[in-house]
Amino acid sequence: MIVILTQREFERMRIEEDCIGKLELEDNVLYGIHSKRAVSNFPISAERVHTLIIESLLQIKKAASQANYAAGTLSAVKARAINEACYELLQGKNAEAFIVPAIQGGAGTSSNMSVNEVIAHLANQRTHKQLIHPNDDVNQAQSTNDTFPTAGKMAMLKLLPGLLSALTDMIEVMLKKAFEFSNTLKVARTQLQDAVPTTLGRSFHAYYALFKRDLKRIEHAAQGLNYVNLGGTAIGTGINASELYQQKIVPLLNRETDLQLQLAPDLIDATQNCDVFVEFSGALKSLAVDLSKTSNDLRMLASGPRAGFNEISLPKKQAGSSIMPGKINPVIPEVVNQVAFEVMGNDVTVTLAAEAGQLELNAFEPIIFKRLLESEEHLTGAIKTLTSNCLNGLKANEEKCAADIENSIAAATVLTPYLGYEKTTRLVKEAIAKNISVKEILKANKLLSQCKIKELFSKEKLIHQHSSEKIGNLV
Repeated sequence: MIVILTQREFERMRIEEDCIGKLELEDNVLYGIHSKRAVSNFPISAERVHTLIIESLLQIKKAASQANYAAGTLSAVKARAINEACYELLQGKNAEAFIVPAIQGGAGTSSNMSVNEVIAHLANQRTHKQLIHPNDDVNQAQSTNDTFPTAGKMAMLKLLPGLLSALTDMIEVMLKKAFEFSNTLKVARTQLQDAVPTTLGRSFHAYYALFKRDLKRIEHAAQGLNYVNLGGTAIGTGINASELYQQKIVPLLNRETDLQLQLAPDLIDATQNCDVFVEFSGALKSLAVDLSKTSNDLRMLASGPRAGFNEISLPKKQAGSSIMPGKINPVIPEVVNQVAFEVMGNDVTVTLAAEAGQLELNAFEPIIFKRLLESEEHLTGAIKTLTSNCLNGLKANEEKCAADIENSIAAATVLTPYLGYEKTTRLVKEAIAKNISVKEILKANKLLSQCKIKELFSKEKLIHQHSSEKIGNLV
């Protein structure tokens, strides 16, 4: 007997229905109608929802099934099926099923519904029954408005240790360089003009102090990410969530993730307001600004090698020109600059998106989360390459620094208490006109004794260093 298959039977399609209407999907895919609509509606880029947000949503669904079972609102069979499906997905299996674009309308509903669909379809495949419903079972006692913000915060917290570790390593290298260069006298510059002498060690100690503040700022700002609105459901009132579920969901999620999440004291506030993300983004922006300023300094101090400052040498990493043989560019600080520009732009996006929230919900958390996670990841990578490929191998050009000090007219500042501002100014102008050092003029005109000249132009006097200011005492 010959069986003639219809086109739909041949392609093995299934039909799903939502509040909009019906849609055909390939029968073998785990995602459902909501995921398919999201792909059609948001063709912005090929980038999908961040894997850590998906992972966090899966962990929330797993914990929710346990909380609902404990509350008596979900059967043991359904809870077990959801748990097993979540466990399998958390192992990285069927990752291709999460097709929802990262930039999406709907306040994250597409992301939440997609995870519900994939879990339900996988659970039903395993049980060979249409046992699990994406909304009634997987999404029970939840709303996108409490699961998606919680997942976003969890994802940021998961990236945080990597960022803090990279920043801590860089801070340690800055301090190491401060000690290494503590005796390297150099000309300071204000407004790109010669200023009074300092040491390269002092410059690096200033970077060390700067990034220590960044570390503290980020740690402080990240504390707000621990407070979640899970159990608040639609607007924070907790509608459709049992009291027992609300009591158990966060502790169960902490057990699942080893995070230190806490229930926000005001769930309505935590659902509608995004100031926590603005604060965290601001701390990341401050770090980006400081990284960029430091990278600018490194590029300028290493400029040359013949016609620039050439006070430091950066490790040579790659050829710098397709036409100029032997040219080496400061590619590592340059890439850090670019990441910093990106993070500053991300902060503007986060700021505008947080401000655009209306009444009981902010619809723009998808772009907030995309930008913040991107900032965390890219800052981590930028700091790592700056530390390993630039700072560790950075060298001081001692001879160039010493020659600059010898020829510097700004060192004449030490003379003003003895000769006065106006007389010292005349000496400086004469030194510039004759292209000789101030010391030579002092000696030739016998304005001060040889002993006094030696004392005034000593390292200790030039950098005005007291014993309490030594780098070891500043750590």
